[in-house]
Amino acid sequence: MSYRDSRFRVLIAALAAVAACTSQDAEFPVLTGDYLGQTPPGNQPELFAPGIISTGMYVRDVAITPDGNEIYFSASVGNFNVIMQTRRVDGVWTRPEVAPFSADPSHFNYEPHITPDGQRLLFLSTRPPDGGLVADDERGRWVNEDIWAMDRTEDGWGEPYNLGPPVNTDGAEFYPAVTNDGTLYFTRSAPDGESYIYRARPVGDGYGEPERLPEQVNSSAAQYNAFIAADESYIIVPVAGREDSHGRTDYYIVFRNPDDEWSEPINMGELVNTPRNGEYSPFVSRDGKYFFFMSVRGQSWDEAPDTLTAEYLKRVYGGPQNGNSDIYWMDAGIIEELRATAVWE
Repeated sequence: MSYRDSRFRVLIAALAAVAACTSQDAEFPVLTGDYLGQTPPGNQPELFAPGIISTGMYVRDVAITPDGNEIYFSASVGNFNVIMQTRRVDGVWTRPEVAPFSADPSHFNYEPHITPDGQRLLFLSTRPPDGGLVADDERGRWVNEDIWAMDRTEDGWGEPYNLGPPVNTDGAEFYPAVTNDGTLYFTRSAPDGESYIYRARPVGDGYGEPERLPEQVNSSAAQYNAFIAADESYIIVPVAGREDSHGRTDYYIVFRNPDDEWSEPINMGELVNTPRNGEYSPFVSRDGKYFFFMSVRGQSWDEAPDTLTAEYLKRVYGGPQNGNSDIYWMDAGIIEELRATAVWE
């Protein structure tokens, strides 16, 4: 089978899965096993759960509970930005739905993160911190960008609450990630548009004053959405504007030693990064086996049939790799390969 034929068969299978899983009248497939029963990837990026998670909507931001029984991700449709959830109940995965805490259309919720102990869910929200009216400006509803949290209860998650100062400010704080000792990493964006990665150590029931991380982590004026390993041994940072980028924004990895020294940033390479502008959201599974990341790639029209039809166009529009971002995953062995190339100043 040729490479073109192989890719076309993958496309058709993905489109069929989308049709089966997104139709309200269709029965959702019975999915069992870890990671929605998906076949684990190798050392090449593969679509994660086509037709189930990667559906053609703009999707990104994976978060998985330590027991592997809950998966959260972000989805955008038009002016709505929500957190979706699917759960494994009695061994069977539920159809992905909008998470209850994310269902209010008057504000945005995005970028879920589960702490390593599974007891807290953090996320970006634009809900008013004081319960007042939803603010608005020329950016639409992307105001009040703060990090919120919910604590685990016997019945699921408790009520959302704003982390407050010194983490949240009048600026924008987003994309939380927490380590084993409770340290919070996040992005802070200034009014001038520059954005950097910060770290706040736990103090009592809250956090100490956040510190901006050094130039190895913040290697340009625009960093976003960093994933920190639970043991703080490395950080994966989407960076824009570097001369060694493959596209506008690329994933870079920076390693950290026990003395809190950081290696020089390493571009994660052409397997992960593309010339398209879609590398904004990394995640590594708690067992360290799989690297998940948002990307725009493999456009389905690259493998179009000889004759186009309206039905084919509808199927492409309603499936993954249609020009919106999808979620990909691959073996996380790439991290150790890159660690061997790290340069320490």
